[in-house]
Amino acid sequence: MGFGDLKTPAGLQHLNDFLADKSYIEGYVPSQADIVVFEAVSGPPPAELYHALRWYNHIKYYEKQKASLPGKKKALSKYGPADVEDTTGSGGATDSKDDDDIDLFGSDDEEESEEAKKLREERLAQYESKKSKKPAIVAKSSLLLDVKPWDDETDMAKLEECVRSIQADGLVWGSSKLVPVGYGIKKLQIQCVVEDDKVGTDMLEEQITAFEDYVQSMDVAAFNKI
Repeated sequence: MGFGDLKTPAGLQHLNDFLADKSYIEGYVPSQADIVVFEAVSGPPPAELYHALRWYNHIKYYEKQKASLPGKKKALSKYGPADVEDTTGSGGATDSKDDDDIDLFGSDDEEESEEAKKLREERLAQYESKKSKKPAIVAKSSLLLDVKPWDDETDMAKLEECVRSIQADGLVWGSSKLVPVGYGIKKLQIQCVVEDDKVGTDMLEEQITAFEDYVQSMDVAAFNKI
């Protein structure tokens, strides 16, 4: 079980494929499993691995509060697809050989021949040309939020107005309804679509609960990738 070597493009591809139908490494909320994998990745995945990049940017929001996330940390090899072996940090000879063969950026320790320099520049030009032609794929998610008032006297129309007043690039509000929760109290259940790289659930929670005269709490009732 694992993602291969998360320091390599192949490992990041395994991570991207794994997250194609998942929001998190385990379960439906950020956990210590996400932190373990996040810390094994050396930096943001490239744009073409949009599932991995969306996940990376989302988990990055939790860096300062990672100790409070649920779950217990396990070895990196305990996460990921069952048919892939974890080799992160192994520094295998095969990977080193592959890196030497590609070596797009050349070596600082050896003097380049004119032929090697020309070949490197051609490869860089081909790589940049190929990269620029790839269409940007925008990863989106559909959220169903439960917004709870303080009591049965809360003005729910005003509460919804406050929620919908939150505007951000990559955020579109959808339909809503009031759902009874008991003792005459109703919660606001509202849908929205977000661009994963621009809007996170923590940002929505922070802004919605800022309307403290009306809002007691906010929960994510459903989180689905589009």
